[in-house]
Amino acid sequence: MAGQIPDLVCQERTGSGKGAARAARRAGMVPGVVFGGDADPVSIQIPFNELLKKLKAGRFKSTLWNLKVEGQEDVRVICRDVQRDVVKDLPTHFDLMRLRRTSKVNLFVPVEFINEEEAPGIKRGGVLTAVRPEVELVVTAGDIPEKLVVDLAGLNIGDTVTISAIKLPEGAKPTIDRDFVVANISAPSGLKSADNEASDDEAEAAAEE
Repeated sequence: MAGQIPDLVCQERTGSGKGAARAARRAGMVPGVVFGGDADPVSIQIPFNELLKKLKAGRFKSTLWNLKVEGQEDVRVICRDVQRDVVKDLPTHFDLMRLRRTSKVNLFVPVEFINEEEAPGIKRGGVLTAVRPEVELVVTAGDIPEKLVVDLAGLNIGDTVTISAIKLPEGAKPTIDRDFVVANISAPSGLKSADNEASDDEAEAAAEE
């Protein structure tokens, strides 16, 4: 569960439009904008290396941030988008949205699998397939989970894990209104082939009789 809200320190950016954004990038900054709430949009920027470090740390878009801009009151924000260079895959612009702590927001939350060593199906050579490595939830901004945890202990080949088996934060719910599959343990390809051959043999024997 979300604990202390981390700071996201940015600077106010003078000017707007493509020219101002290019000037920010030349200065080693990534331009951005913060919008929403009951205030006008504000152009901001953050040092490129600082943003890249936060992106590499993960969960940047599923974290509630305390935005700090000199001369302005702190405000809670969520990242709505990070635009990247299509060739270098490096951030070129970011969008933040102001939130109240009680605001509801749709977020993709990563899924983490634990206790693989305690899953009989995996011990037998079964293959864990993450059907949904991320799950979109409607959550309260003040209670955004870092991840959803799936316990694989006791699962056998052929078993599936649905969203109803995962403990969600209080007040959170999936955006999909059905008990969808998050992961499953399937038979290894060798075992599948053996099963298919056995089925073929049985079919041939039945045909001969």
